[in-house]
Amino acid sequence: MKETKNSLKNIGIYEPNQDYISKKRFSDGAQYRFEVPGIQNPSTLKAIIQSCEESEIEIHRVTQTKGIMLLTDEEIEEMILLAKESHLDLFLSVGPRAVYDTSATTHTKEGSRIGYRLRGYDNLVYAIEDVKKATDLGVRGIVVYDEGLLWALSKLRANNEIAKDAKFKLSAHAGAGNPASAKLFESIGLDSFNPVRDLSIPMIASIREAIDIPIDIHTENPKSTGGFIRHFEVPEIIKIAAPVYLKTGGSVAKQHSWETTNDGAKQRIKQVKLVKNMINKYYPEAIVSKSNI
Repeated sequence: MKETKNSLKNIGIYEPNQDYISKKRFSDGAQYRFEVPGIQNPSTLKAIIQSCEESEIEIHRVTQTKGIMLLTDEEIEEMILLAKESHLDLFLSVGPRAVYDTSATTHTKEGSRIGYRLRGYDNLVYAIEDVKKATDLGVRGIVVYDEGLLWALSKLRANNEIAKDAKFKLSAHAGAGNPASAKLFESIGLDSFNPVRDLSIPMIASIREAIDIPIDIHTENPKSTGGFIRHFEVPEIIKIAAPVYLKTGGSVAKQHSWETTNDGAKQRIKQVKLVKNMINKYYPEAIVSKSNI
């Protein structure tokens, strides 16, 4: 295998050593930020913001996962305003996906693997229209599930057909989990990489060595994707994955696209507080981005 490892090294993919520590940082010099996923509507976003204020917890990004097309223009505009007032990055997810269209395959056990992909020309058009709707209203963060769509959106962004300052974030549902995949996504315009949820520390380190964009790592998961909680690993994740978004609060939900209640939003912030306590105890020198929330 030595020859193959040397070949990978020649194309920028290295095997990190056991003592690997990332020297990469966010633009403000920070190592980590907090992201709370599954915030599906303005009401829940309000509850998240209120809970952060009450708990004196800072977060940096929220993501909606059910799809742009399931929000009215008024709901999107309200979420934009709430996020702006609280200095939060707001990411909305592309709506069209195989589980929403006429696919029979996605409803089978094996076919579920393609559930968030795009099928055919029309669905690609629908997805781009969904993104245009959001960016025209002022959204600047888009969650994508399909590399073909990402490639097309990046081309449109470069041609000024989509806002130049739009940022594209890959979902874990895209199924990417190795450094070569990470480099591919980065090369076609990705701004934030979310690998599959259950990667080990060395696996994450190999991805960080390969790319410069932020990595999004789940600190816990809904029951539908394993239900695991890895809070004790977070200090080590920060060391090897920086700049990293810590995706926290997922264990509150039963599944992806879970309709989080206002009470559930508060529970998600409690999870953020638990993770922050772990960082303060085991890696207090870790640098977090400042938020004005």
